[in-house]
Order: sequence, then structure tokens, then C-alpha cells
Amino acid sequence: MSPESTGQNEHHLTVYRRGFRTWRGNRPFWAGLFTILGGLPIAYFPYANMHLGNMTIAMSTTAGAGSLIIGVLLVTLGLTMWFHHIVRVFAGVAAILLALISIPVANIGGFIIGFVLSLLGGALSIAWVPGDAKGVRDTEDAAYEARSPGAGDARAPEHEHGQEFQGTAAVPPQPMRFDGAVEADGGRHRAG
Repeated sequence: MSPESTGQNEHHLTVYRRGFRTWRGNRPFWAGLFTILGGLPIAYFPYANMHLGNMTIAMSTTAGAGSLIIGVLLVTLGLTMWFHHIVRVFAGVAAILLALISIPVANIGGFIIGFVLSLLGGALSIAWVPGDAKGVRDTEDAAYEARSPGAGDARAPEHEHGQEFQGTAAVPPQPMRFDGAVEADGGRHRAG
């Protein structure tokens, strides 16, 4: 084995970490995570019992089944964002709507914790856009070249009076001097 060879002595944990990073970068990972974390308190709190000494506090309401359904749907939408990221916009909109519905149905949206996390996950899912294979720098360079004046500007030049010339090879008419000769500088600099 030569010292120039790469990847031969990498630790398995490093390989898995890089694989997970690649998987995470190709989908709205954080949106799915926040949506799942928002669905858990919404589904959990109506069925939870807190014990304070000898006293038991139950937070169950008549809408316990509704809370469970909303929580399970939010967890399912979070997993959908991870594994079927093509429907991320639908999943994001559905997560936002379920988060809003959880306020009156599920103990004020899982005591506001589940509501905020689900709302954030849905918004991140809608806003996420898959990355370009070329990279951001290449697209920025292409956009800069398209805007630069020497790179074949696609817009037709405009005349002083707002008239647009037809075609990109058209030459605007040069201003005429009183003796009929064309000014060399296009009429921009006039002698006093």
C-alpha cells in the first residue's frame, strides 16, 4: 500500500458519516426532523400523566384521538420529507395546516412546542430547493457573465428617446453636426 492511496485506511465511522452527510444534503433533512419533533409532543401530551408526589395530573382531553391523529400525521409527513422529497411542498403545506389545527384540538398545539416545531418544519420544507450538480459558484459566474456588458448582451440597445433598436447588430444612428459630419464621440461631449 502506498502513501498516495486514499480511502484505504479510513475508519468505518468516517465512511458512514460522509454517507449520511451526502444523504442529508439531497433532501430537506432539517424540515423533516423539525416536523417529526413537532408531531411527538402533540401526540404524547394528551396521553401523558405527570406525577407530583402522590398526586397524578392527567392532561387527557376529549380530543385525545384527534391529537394522536395529528401527531402521527406530522411524523408521517416528516418521514415523507426525508424519503420522498419530491413531494416536499405538499408535505410542508400539510404540516403547516396540521400545526394550525393542533392549536384548538391538541392542548394548544402540544403546549406550543409541537406547534412551533411543526410550523418551522413545514416552512423549511416549502423553502428547500435541491442543489445544482455544478455548484453555486458556477451558476453565479454564469449569471455574472450574462449581466456583463461585453458578454453578448441579449437586450437591444435603447436610443436616447427610449426607442429600442431591432436586433443586436443594429448600430444606432450617430448625431449629426450642423455641417452634416458625424461626431466621433457619439454626441456625448460637445465643445462649448
